[in-house]
Amino acid sequence: SDGGETEMQQEVQALKQERDSLYDRLLRKQAEFENYKKRVQREKTEFVQFASPDLIRELVSVLDSFELALRNALSESEGNEDLLSGFELIYKQLQDTLGRIGLKAIDATGQKFDPSFHQAIATVATADLEENTVVEECEKDICLTA
Repeated sequence: SDGGETEMQQEVQALKQERDSLYDRLLRKQAEFENYKKRVQREKTEFVQFASPDLIRELVSVLDSFELALRNALSESEGNEDLLSGFELIYKQLQDTLGRIGLKAIDATGQKFDPSFHQAIATVATADLEENTVVEECEKDICLTA
């Protein structure tokens, strides 16, 4: 009976050591993950601080053109469904990439016109919408966030 008890104590000791080892690994992984999150946030903040506004405007202009071409192609898509699916995928990928670096498109359609953000090209008289409501966008507006 003494031999069984000693064996059980050794097994308990081995399990405690394994638990301690796993707990230590968990703490290290948590610290690594926190450091990773801080690094990503720091990189994003640095990008926002040093990103060229001209480059950002150019990228958004390309995105606008891509969206317009995609919309036009979708209206005449007979026989080109696979090609259009590919373009939609690329467009989504570009949007996601810009989103990850902090660029976010602001959809003004249906919003109240704000002269500090919007530029009016024309006005449209309609009974369907409240006065000074944005009816259509010619170009997307963007917001760069840290």
